[in-house]
Amino acid sequence: MAVRAAVLPAVGSPLEITGIELPDPGPGQVRVRLAAAGVCHSDLSLSDGTMRVPVPAVLGHEGAGTVVAVGEGVTHVAPGDGVVLNWAPSCGACHACSLGEVWLCAKALSGTGDVYARTAGGTDLHPGLNVAAFAEETVVSAACVLPVPDGVPLTDAALLGCAVLTGYGAVHHSARVRQGETVAVFGVGGVGLSALQAARIAGASQIVAVDVSPEKEELARAAGATDYVVASGTTARDIRGLTGKQGVDVAVECAGRAVSIRAAWDSTRRGGRTTVVGIGGKDQQVTFNALEIFHWGRTLSGCVYGNSDPAVDLPVLAGHIRAGRLDLGALVTERISLDGIPAAFENMLAGKGGRALVVF
Repeated sequence: MAVRAAVLPAVGSPLEITGIELPDPGPGQVRVRLAAAGVCHSDLSLSDGTMRVPVPAVLGHEGAGTVVAVGEGVTHVAPGDGVVLNWAPSCGACHACSLGEVWLCAKALSGTGDVYARTAGGTDLHPGLNVAAFAEETVVSAACVLPVPDGVPLTDAALLGCAVLTGYGAVHHSARVRQGETVAVFGVGGVGLSALQAARIAGASQIVAVDVSPEKEELARAAGATDYVVASGTTARDIRGLTGKQGVDVAVECAGRAVSIRAAWDSTRRGGRTTVVGIGGKDQQVTFNALEIFHWGRTLSGCVYGNSDPAVDLPVLAGHIRAGRLDLGALVTERISLDGIPAAFENMLAGKGGRALVVF
């Protein structure tokens, strides 16, 4: 069956909106009709080669939709069910999974090498991050779908698949923000806006948002920021000035750039914690001297997928949504069609907006 999709023909090439041939689901697979997909910076990282996956591919890893058909052996969802796509399913058997660190599963991205569809001309296509959400429909492993929690609109639920799990998890699972602590969030995109809301939910006493764009201040304050700093060469000094010259307890870096990682580290107090969520390239080198590591006693940690377990965390997030503590709509700066994805990529490159949502 032919459906329209955004195909990445090669690394560094423009996306092509075209028809692809999608097969029926085989054993252990699910076919999903997409309701919405978020355009995430990680998709841009896939397209420019920062993150390597087999190409040609259909990108898009943050989505939700309705089950159209299931293959043999699939029992946890059925046709007509609303589902959230999980781009990093855990195998449950590797060393990381045995430790309960399912976000580090060694086999999470093994499906990206599979051929899941073909172009009209017969060229094999791979699913960019397992789920190929930039398409009207997709076929995925049953492990890549989770039921949409009650009370969450299907279109908004797309954002749960990456931005919200990552931002919320960075604050609650990685940084472990405590009531009354001060927090700085670097990067006011979809993940950063989620982290701001998560810091507010955690009870942070002061939340400083940092971004290169002055135009994002309104978005940041709506999400929970108490202060806003336009990134510059004095960012860390500016944040210390807002916090009694101490620095914040926690910094969450969502941009993946050496300069902002270093600024996040410098903006925390002695003994503070910096969590790096942003995905940077190999050319982004961050340096520290041995004395400052000892003297400041700070902690610097990476964070993958918010250190989250989607099966456990989605019901928790749904509770916050139903209670009005978490606003998914506040993350979306524009709603676009499938044809608008290339322009959304350009906006990300220009540092604009929070999250574009493709509505099918």
